[in-house]
Amino acid sequence: MGAKKRFAVIGAGIIGAAVARELVARHDDAVVTLFEKEPRPASHQTGHNSGVVHAGLYYEPGSLKAQLCRRGVSLLLDFAREHEVAFDECGKVVIATNDVEAERLQNIHARSLANGVPDVALLDRAGLEAVEPNAVGVAALHSPHTAIIDYPGLTDALVVDFRRGGGRVRFSTAVRRIIPRTTPEGTTALVQSEFDTQEYDHVITCAGLEADRLAARSGEDKNPSVVPFFGQYFILEPRLNDVVNGLIYPVADPKYPFLGVHVTRRIDGGVMIGPNAFLSFSRDGYTGLGFDLADSLTIARDLGFWKFAAGNMATAVREIGGVLSTKRFVDEAARYVPALAGADGHRATRGIRAQAMNRNGTLVDDFVIDRAGATLFVRNAPSPGATSALAIAEYLIDQIDEA
Repeated sequence: MGAKKRFAVIGAGIIGAAVARELVARHDDAVVTLFEKEPRPASHQTGHNSGVVHAGLYYEPGSLKAQLCRRGVSLLLDFAREHEVAFDECGKVVIATNDVEAERLQNIHARSLANGVPDVALLDRAGLEAVEPNAVGVAALHSPHTAIIDYPGLTDALVVDFRRGGGRVRFSTAVRRIIPRTTPEGTTALVQSEFDTQEYDHVITCAGLEADRLAARSGEDKNPSVVPFFGQYFILEPRLNDVVNGLIYPVADPKYPFLGVHVTRRIDGGVMIGPNAFLSFSRDGYTGLGFDLADSLTIARDLGFWKFAAGNMATAVREIGGVLSTKRFVDEAARYVPALAGADGHRATRGIRAQAMNRNGTLVDDFVIDRAGATLFVRNAPSPGATSALAIAEYLIDQIDEA
């Protein structure tokens, strides 16, 4: 009998946790180690998002995003049911407030159908009122199976399942770099942490906001670079908990790179508005000014960012209002839910998105996975990354098993 295969997974967000769990499930004779720099899982993007399980409305048909999102929804909700993780198929409407947006809504509907999103339907004013009595618009797209979920709770359950399968977790252990190694027996990789260096047959990095830095320290291209954008959330006062039945999104404006502020039910029964999107001067500054000198200098040296900024001044002007003024933030949502006008509440902990950016200043839209010897680097896993996590895990391990 040969030696057991050794796998390392870097990062215990939802994708890393899903990959580690899938490895022990598929390779019951393997030794799998999950590294996480924080003392607990889901400490970054997974634990600071809106909790939406996306159905696949927007993504380019045939793209990796579209394929893995649809597969991921099924896997995610099956896992949640089995492990008693809270979720709610509350549904979602995308609302057009004028004829131009109504035309864009037709395109979103066509993509939804091409992606196999179940039971999506275009609604007129009366149809929208039947689904969301407090919402207004000239038309809407209804996705009744879009859900919300407890992503941190689900990630905890994945880690528990991983450990139950024999996996080992090394919390509070930052990985500095991955060193490729070639021996007469084949290619392996050394994982160098702040404490030691261990050899593995295969390594999968799911480093999120640190994806570009870990790749660069490991001798790989620093591009696509990660530019952090923060998103603020505003939790409405409890008297408004019943103002919406599900999720309410605007029709995205193609002039802007982000979806826009939306109204979201929370898994705890509350309702929140957000997120906006604005440049973050820290990759993990969730409170206060959120300023980190090293992170800020990294942005300042990124030529791709400056090209992006030059072409998106209108976005910055639009978003800064919501950053500085809660009233502007609420007013944006009140365009399609008038009952929210003048709403009170409080800001929640912000989220920070790991936005991958090309050298030419364009945003990387699809998932990006690079192979370097015995290592797979997940370089970009934007929304619907959390929704797709269990499907991404399958996809990555298929890459290893088929090599």
